[in-house]
Amino acid sequence: MITAWAKVVLTMVVLVGAVPGLAAADPPPGQGLSYGTKQTYEPQQDPATYQAPPAGFRPVFTEHVARHGSRALSSAKYDELALRMWEQAASENALTALGRQFGDDVRSLRAATTALGYGNLTRRGTQEHQGLATRVHQRLPELFDQISADKQHIAVVTSGKDRAVDSGRVFADALATADPAVAALIEPARTDRDLLYFHKTNAEYQNYLDNDPRLAQVLRRIADLPRTHQVATSVLRRIFAPPFVDRLTAGAYDFVATDGTHITNEVEAVGVIYDLYAIAPAMSGEGAWHFDRVIDGENAQWLGYLSDAEEFYQKGPAFAGDDITYRMADVLLDDLFTKLEAKRAGTSDLGAEFRFTHAEEIIPLAALMKLPGSTQAMPPEQLFTYAENPWRGAQVAPMAANIQWDMYQRDSDYLVRMLYNEQQIAFQPGCTPVRPGSFFYRLDELERCFGRRAT
Repeated sequence: MITAWAKVVLTMVVLVGAVPGLAAADPPPGQGLSYGTKQTYEPQQDPATYQAPPAGFRPVFTEHVARHGSRALSSAKYDELALRMWEQAASENALTALGRQFGDDVRSLRAATTALGYGNLTRRGTQEHQGLATRVHQRLPELFDQISADKQHIAVVTSGKDRAVDSGRVFADALATADPAVAALIEPARTDRDLLYFHKTNAEYQNYLDNDPRLAQVLRRIADLPRTHQVATSVLRRIFAPPFVDRLTAGAYDFVATDGTHITNEVEAVGVIYDLYAIAPAMSGEGAWHFDRVIDGENAQWLGYLSDAEEFYQKGPAFAGDDITYRMADVLLDDLFTKLEAKRAGTSDLGAEFRFTHAEEIIPLAALMKLPGSTQAMPPEQLFTYAENPWRGAQVAPMAANIQWDMYQRDSDYLVRMLYNEQQIAFQPGCTPVRPGSFFYRLDELERCFGRRAT
């Protein structure tokens, strides 16, 4: 989060209310979860409550695309910058009692992260994907029996990034443990960056991130809201003496990380501290930290909103009338359909395919598919707020977020059921289930409503 905050605060200064129709008042904090997309994973439905398939249908294929599990801090800049601020304050005798404890927490987190490796899967992340594998087997025992009997294969595909590769590995190992009969049928994991890391290979999207004036303006405006400055000051004064916070706010300091990231004001400073707060639950297996002592209550909600706003505009539904943030996910949606169609055609020997990727792919895919919470873009003149939009990072793309399609067959008829974070959900509006209220859809109906072929 610090990168975008630094960018929007340093590059421009525009008064709130400069765009017609955008109220100068702060948006309400709402009830969003304060960890944003760093939220750890929990399945969203008891499998015992899933609908049964219509009579006579049996499972013949399953596939998913999943975000990597909970991870450590992605780079050293967050803890490095927090320590540099802390050390400067310590040298000026400007630490509160809570601030002295904060320094201990940062050093402890930094040591644990260094030992684990920045960006790597944590114990919690390992457990998340082990649980996913165990539950997919429990959900579809008949399918895995058939895979074993017919010697079908199980594919594992990753983005090639260590945390995605490790997620795929622990998932495959857990599946093999749950069902030793299929262990030898799990293919070695392969890498497909174009499929599962497409945000980095799409030049048009990268240009949007770097150069779109709407994006720069809206992120700047959110960072410069009065409430943002108030929360930043409130949090920092729990750690540092007021005169130190005042000097930081006035631009008296320039803290620089090894990678060149700067902190020159209170908003950038609180962004760094929020990143430590947000990652702590994902690293709960490596230690215990207490950043919730300095970020709590409504301040945590507001900082979670700032994180969500950045994700919404950079990766999610973003601006009404423009699909630049998510149309690139079509390659992944196409792959989901292609695997189903090959199974129906009898040209595939796969019984299952499991893909492991990142939030940068899950969030656009959710918007492209119009999944719950990802259906509403915002007019450029209207600010994203929790009151105006249901998008929440913790629900759309928590750690280990996943979209799963199960295919069932009866004679020449094929049905598909979707789970989103293991909750059965309807496909997008315009797709008609086999009967009202059902979560099962004919494959040819899905092809029609997603525009893959004529009716």
